Amino acid sequence: MAAGEDSGWRGLLSNSLLNSHWPDEFKAIVEKLAAGTPLSRSDGHALFASTDLDTIGHLADLVKQSRYGNRAFFNVNVHINQTNICTLACKFCAFRRGRRDVDAYGLEIAEYIEDLRQYSGYVDEVHSVGGLHPEWDVEHYSKLFAAVKKEFPSIHIKALTAVEIKHISKLSNMTFKATLQQLQASGLNSLPGGGAEILDDDVRSIICRGKESSSEYLEIHKTAHELGISTNCTMLFGTIETIDQRITHLLKLRDLQDITNGFQCFVPYPFLPDDSRLPEAQLSSASETLRMIAISRLMLDNIPHIKAYRMNIGDEVAELSLRYGADDIDGTVQKESIMHLAGSKAPLDHDKVALARIVQNSGSIPIRRDTIYSKFEEFKIPKESERRSLKMAVGV
Repeated sequence: MAAGEDSGWRGLLSNSLLNSHWPDEFKAIVEKLAAGTPLSRSDGHALFASTDLDTIGHLADLVKQSRYGNRAFFNVNVHINQTNICTLACKFCAFRRGRRDVDAYGLEIAEYIEDLRQYSGYVDEVHSVGGLHPEWDVEHYSKLFAAVKKEFPSIHIKALTAVEIKHISKLSNMTFKATLQQLQASGLNSLPGGGAEILDDDVRSIICRGKESSSEYLEIHKTAHELGISTNCTMLFGTIETIDQRITHLLKLRDLQDITNGFQCFVPYPFLPDDSRLPEAQLSSASETLRMIAISRLMLDNIPHIKAYRMNIGDEVAELSLRYGADDIDGTVQKESIMHLAGSKAPLDHDKVALARIVQNSGSIPIRRDTIYSKFEEFKIPKESERRSLKMAVGV
């Protein structure tokens, strides 16, 4: 059961909705939300078309408040991107390199371990995604994860997107299930949701030709769920997709969740364009990003958590998102390459206090969690005098 959820949250939501006055354009949607009826495709179109973003945000916030109160969750993690060498060349990707490029890299297992060692004293999770290395098969990743668990048994390994699983499976001449089983046995704990982009193959054929198809993305996550591997799911919006294609994406995720209940968090984030990648794409405004997050909360009634991915949207919009339906903010991160090469300016050196202040500034209570939302602790921001004493004690 996800944090703060019980059989009564829908009742709390119903009371909040039915005891408030709503503009006429939202009354049918409010009635569905109050009755626990999933919103339809036409409801999604109405929400995207509405000019009343404040009401959309308020509805999403009521859903979030009914489930979790004023709590907002974060974890203490580090991102290590194991390689930027990739056999694909997706149009939106600024991270990918060919193996002959001067700045191409692939961390050897010993290098990866030493990189992680810098953070191992205080992180709960290592998050690792990267390019599709032409030689790294299931044996390589099994050895990597086993080495991590041997050195740092308490660190949760969240790694490998669906397209990486597909690539590793193909290199290893194994099924998705057999690949996931071997990786799970070696130490893989959960999958991130990256690579979903837009779950429409017409869009994918233009922006990420050669990646997994929409059905393959869903199949890989379904297989992981059946093996007891929890996963996240994502959406990259603001490339060339239509509003209807965004809604299709949400409905496909919701349909799979009805079957498996294995998605723990949905992470929507906008494309960060530049002059060389997808010049036809448009920069998402803060308002559009907030709308997308709020509509995600309203449409995805069966996915417990909505994340404000600050590595992409920045701290300021992430803070606002916690009042537009998001209940989770990405962790301390410490280092990250993919979003920052794409243009993200979000700081990488947040400690727990800085992250908790973002949560607190949104009017929420910062709750430190583990990766799979099974352990929770309210994070108390220390007074400045206590912080100075702590820094002196550890020699910082």
